Amino acid sequence: MRLVKPKKFLGQHFLKDLKVAQDIADTVDIYPELPILEVGPGMGVLTQFLTKKERCVKVVEVDYESVAYLRENYPALEDHIIEDDFLKMNLQRVFNGQPFVLTGNYPYNISSQIFFKMLDNKDLVPCCTGMIQKEVAERIAAGPGSKTYGILSVLIQAWYSVEYLFTVHEHVFNPPPKVKSAVIRMVRNDTKELGCDEKLFKQVVKTTFNQRRKTLRNSIKPILGKDCPLTENELFNKRPEQLSVEEFISLTNQVEKALQTSV
Repeated sequence: MRLVKPKKFLGQHFLKDLKVAQDIADTVDIYPELPILEVGPGMGVLTQFLTKKERCVKVVEVDYESVAYLRENYPALEDHIIEDDFLKMNLQRVFNGQPFVLTGNYPYNISSQIFFKMLDNKDLVPCCTGMIQKEVAERIAAGPGSKTYGILSVLIQAWYSVEYLFTVHEHVFNPPPKVKSAVIRMVRNDTKELGCDEKLFKQVVKTTFNQRRKTLRNSIKPILGKDCPLTENELFNKRPEQLSVEEFISLTNQVEKALQTSV
């Protein structure tokens, strides 16, 4: 069967370097007992190494050409190919409610959405690894005070420990992307409960970072209104990129209390 032509609208950049593929596959070994779900296998360059791990591997692929290629070239995968859009899937059904490791050479155009879905299913996904745009990887791994620290950093680090593993150069892909890539690993931390309203936490993080150049005194106003009763607190002199996850949790509790008081 002829090779699959990369489709721009799907954000496909097929990895050619087998050594890089092997190194990505080995990032899942931190949880050797769990099954694996690979997102966007394409022509199976990563899949071929994952299937040697002697555990259940399933792949989810939305591109019908790639699905046909995988069926012809990886017949052992036949019952483990899910032809679907990962972002629309019910992840509880993939391994009958069993936790799994999520991995892949993720499409750049939806990588953030993939990680938001991971967060929505954090109890099912104790580990997520894979390759994404270098800039996004740096953002996820960034700490407070960094220019790249933002919404993804806080929301993911609230629940996962993040490792930036290695950088991947453009020439190992077909077609070569215009940016460098990076491989990261996210492992669930010990947090069971945030200690604040989780929905409000997300709202506070997103609202303040949407005006990241402003101090919290001003950026929190869409939630608390112009006559914010909390702005005398020193915390509100800071900008969102200066706050740790713990400080965002504290801020959320203060916001919740102020909202209850104003009712």
